[in-house]
Amino acid sequence: MKTAARAHYLLFSEGTIDDPRGGSWRFVLEEVETGASFSASDVEDVECPERLELLALVRGLEAINQPAKVTLVTKSRYVSRGLKRGLADWRANSWHWERFGRVVPVRDHDLWRRVDRALQFHQVDCRLWQFGAESAPETASSAPVPRAPGRLATAARKRLQRATQAAVTLRHALRSAALAAG
Repeated sequence: MKTAARAHYLLFSEGTIDDPRGGSWRFVLEEVETGASFSASDVEDVECPERLELLALVRGLEAINQPAKVTLVTKSRYVSRGLKRGLADWRANSWHWERFGRVVPVRDHDLWRRVDRALQFHQVDCRLWQFGAESAPETASSAPVPRAPGRLATAARKRLQRATQAAVTLRHALRSAALAAG
């Protein structure tokens, strides 16, 4: 008996600090076969961009209502490394790890547990993606730089355009690979 093929989704996720009071997360979920897409975003009172990036991933995975193959595209090394290197060890060690000789809880373990639960249903392949000038290293200062609302909206539109272009490129590459595989 042949099992039904899993739907394949592209999941683009990001989290950013928008001002000193907090930041925003968003994801775009696109079905590779049909091109149908869904996106969501929200603002959180969080000062840690890594937590926002992880929250975007969690919300994106939880938005899929059936077991699926998911190609995650993120610019977050935190998310990428956690998925590829940390998750299995953290789970095995009851969501703790050794840091500077002390055993401490894993940062954002509440969200990592939700990711771990979603991975019981979804097969996730994580791709680290850098978008143009945003791939430049961060400055030494971790303090968020306040921006004027107009500049923020313009920057957000440019990021969305680059992400959309990247989605189209990746979608075409995945479709070509699927056709070549037969």
